[in-house]
Amino acid sequence: MTAINQSGWKPEMGNAGETAPATFTGNKALMLEEALIFEIGTAATTGVDLADAPKVAARLGNLERHRDIGLPGLSEPETVRHYTRLSRQNYAIDLGFFPLGSCTMKHNPRLNEKVARMAGFADVHPLQPVETVQGALAVINELAMWLIQLTGMHGVAMTPKAGAHGELCGILCIKAALAARGDPRSVILVPESAHGTNPASAAFAGFSVENIPATSEGRVDLAALTARLGPDVAGVMITNPNTCGLFERDMKAISDAVHAAGGYVYCDGANFNAIVGRVRPGDLGIDAMHINLHKTFSTPHGGGGPGSGPVVLSEALSPYGPLPYTARHADGHYTLIEEETAQECHPHSFGRMTAFHGQMGMFTRALSYIMSHGADGLRQVAEDAVLNANYILRSLEDVLEAPFADSGPCMHEALFSDNGLADGFSTLDIAKGLIDEGYHPMTVYFPLVVHGAMLVEPTETESKATLDQFIGALRSVAERAKAGDPSLKSAPHHAPRRRLDETQAARKPVLVWREPEQLVAAE
Repeated sequence: MTAINQSGWKPEMGNAGETAPATFTGNKALMLEEALIFEIGTAATTGVDLADAPKVAARLGNLERHRDIGLPGLSEPETVRHYTRLSRQNYAIDLGFFPLGSCTMKHNPRLNEKVARMAGFADVHPLQPVETVQGALAVINELAMWLIQLTGMHGVAMTPKAGAHGELCGILCIKAALAARGDPRSVILVPESAHGTNPASAAFAGFSVENIPATSEGRVDLAALTARLGPDVAGVMITNPNTCGLFERDMKAISDAVHAAGGYVYCDGANFNAIVGRVRPGDLGIDAMHINLHKTFSTPHGGGGPGSGPVVLSEALSPYGPLPYTARHADGHYTLIEEETAQECHPHSFGRMTAFHGQMGMFTRALSYIMSHGADGLRQVAEDAVLNANYILRSLEDVLEAPFADSGPCMHEALFSDNGLADGFSTLDIAKGLIDEGYHPMTVYFPLVVHGAMLVEPTETESKATLDQFIGALRSVAERAKAGDPSLKSAPHHAPRRRLDETQAARKPVLVWREPEQLVAAE
């Protein structure tokens, strides 16, 4: 079978007066087909020449390696080119609009990056003597004060590394508070509109989880929640604004009801970007809330880390927060309150969640963002994020079903469903079609309360021109899906790789590379 590229050229055609090339590379102009690293080099070769290592006494005991590591040897040019070519196949916020709902993929100001790379922040080591890291501790303390002020809370734990880690921290604070009063409550209520990690965090902490339904307008059913409250309910985990992109108007009534029943209120703060500077969660009766610094305060989402999820705590839960934490003394110097001194000033802490005190790079970026915006600028962040989301919602509600468009203005994200598409077409087809338009798809199939959900979060950092371009692209793909365009079923067509069989990829993933079997001729 002869390989044909997109232009229709066949290898045997060649060019006028030239010999046809023997192979077809698979390259698309400057988008080069990239082999696996094991296919570029072999374990039998090395990219550098090193003298034999001197013989020394083994210090690893029975952990010493007795066979080759099996990694391929590459030269420096091969290594640089391999990873550079791979990086060109990634989508990033520095390339274009990143519409992932509930993720707040905003632009990361270069000022923040410059500050994070300053010597003394970038080079600080967690095991340095406290006297040598006073500036770093001052940054952590200053950021903590800002978070307390912005949320109207009593205290803050800076150690959690990400959102779900922060959820666990808050739930452990609730568990410690209940234990301190000898209360064996064991149930956490989680509304349908809450963030997806909430029930997992509660279960991991040892609680039973029960679901609370949403109303037809996408908000917590207050009557159902209050009816379930009782002496076994430790608290509720609620997301506000919720994952339908709506503000929970009954939040204060929910908090009052839970407190009256003896429970605590945990708020998932992943969507804080919609209300920062506008609403203080502490005024709504919240007892604990994590804040994703890598969302609201622009520190970049890493490839699996590092993140940062400080947890603000009410006066009722602050005594139970984790160690360590920073303390500023009367003479202006800072210390870390660790286990050695906790008995004097923080005796009820539930303990330590991490080895060291948070993520320095995330702290410096977040504080830079906060200080460069100021209180009025942070208020505008929320206002512009909400404005942009509503612009997308109203611009597309005629071509995509928006199930909660009549529930009032959305907050930071617009929610659509795949109802109304042609038979056999779904959200997945729209998401894959967007890749051909040059966009990373929006969040799909979340929240679960909406069939074929498509969740779009523009953030405040995108211009109207960018949003108009995205709206045009999504409208075009949606109209093709409604018309039953068969080419959409095989999209994307212009990506480095075509559409996967996602069922097979999930059930039978290929996670390791193996040396191909050598064919041996029959004798």
